Amino acid sequence: MKLVGRYDSPYVRRVGVTLHVLCLPFEHLSLSPFSQASEFREYAAIGRMPVLVLDDGETLIESAAILDYLDDRAGPTRALIPAAGAERRKCLQILARATAACDKAIAINYERRRPAERIFGEWIERCSSQLSAALIELESFRLELTSCRVPQQSEITSACTYAYVSRVAPDVVPVGRYPWLERLSSVCEMRQQFLACPQ
Repeated sequence: MKLVGRYDSPYVRRVGVTLHVLCLPFEHLSLSPFSQASEFREYAAIGRMPVLVLDDGETLIESAAILDYLDDRAGPTRALIPAAGAERRKCLQILARATAACDKAIAINYERRRPAERIFGEWIERCSSQLSAALIELESFRLELTSCRVPQQSEITSACTYAYVSRVAPDVVPVGRYPWLERLSSVCEMRQQFLACPQ
């Protein structure tokens, strides 16, 4: 398999970490849909990352769809999202908060890259408020991971989210505001699967 996209995207990174956690061999093609658009679009005409190219040439896009495929391939005993019931609903709600936080952090990051005279401050404030709300709800789940247990998708995605937000919008996550997410992140970032996918 080939994973196409850069680990500075939390969506690419959560797929990369998942591939390592599930011990599925893959080649990482660190291509940017911006600076390497032509080359990137050879794998996905839409130009959206991540892209997972399967061994038979089939191309998957959108990280949630890719993660669903990886769980299916891993099988029910190794899948990182519960198959059914309350635990599955809880996991999906955690993922919804984490990806909402990613979306808002990405929006803030892109807006801040515009020329100073074209930056829309009210938009940044709105996105920051939504980002904070998503992180507050994510924090309330009190995720915790010990080094002796395989990380589940809720923990992988939450840790990738927190690392990304800390990098692009550090003003939203001052030290001590989200202690459970800080602890989860610190545990995850020391694991080999995360170290193999540096952002």
